[in-house]
Amino acid sequence: MKVSKQKMAEHREQIIAAAAKQFREKGFDGVSVADLMKEAGLTHGGFYGHFSSKEELVALASQSAMRETAQKWEKVLEESPDNPFEAFAQYYLSTRHQAHPETGCLMAALGSDLARQPRSVKEAVMEERNTVLDLFARFAPGRTKAERKKQAISFFAQLVGAMIMARSLPDRARSEEILKAVAASVANSVSTDAIGRSNQCEVNPA
Repeated sequence: MKVSKQKMAEHREQIIAAAAKQFREKGFDGVSVADLMKEAGLTHGGFYGHFSSKEELVALASQSAMRETAQKWEKVLEESPDNPFEAFAQYYLSTRHQAHPETGCLMAALGSDLARQPRSVKEAVMEERNTVLDLFARFAPGRTKAERKKQAISFFAQLVGAMIMARSLPDRARSEEILKAVAASVANSVSTDAIGRSNQCEVNPA
């Protein structure tokens, strides 16, 4: 029986959603096409009716994962207007995020894997990563757009690095020590920047 275009589109989204979770949990090479189709509730033979290759799916699933988390992250930042970076650091560097890479940050779950992916995948991820950095820059300290972008890059890099380190350790106490230390460092850095801007405004009033 012929499948309708609407049903085909639904199946495609099911596969992408399943891949976005499975890749973050098991890595790009840790999941086969057969595994993904089974997770999506579809037959293995239907894969190439939706995608030209696994590489294409990797790119689309990575984009989907980053869009999904960015929507959550924007809400966290907006709900804490007085200290958005501090609140987000606590959210991101949580033991829950550490324990559930399948629903969390793609960069922390697959950063090293992405480095070994073909250019098409890297470019797809770069597009979404730039959107994430623009989101952080909206809430970052700094008097100019360039300063805020620099702060956003540093902020995100600290969080991703901390999560990768925490997940690499078998000792839960040491993992939590890393998460708490970086969260405190981010909070202190943001507070210091705020004080610096306040003092600068007093010295050079508008």
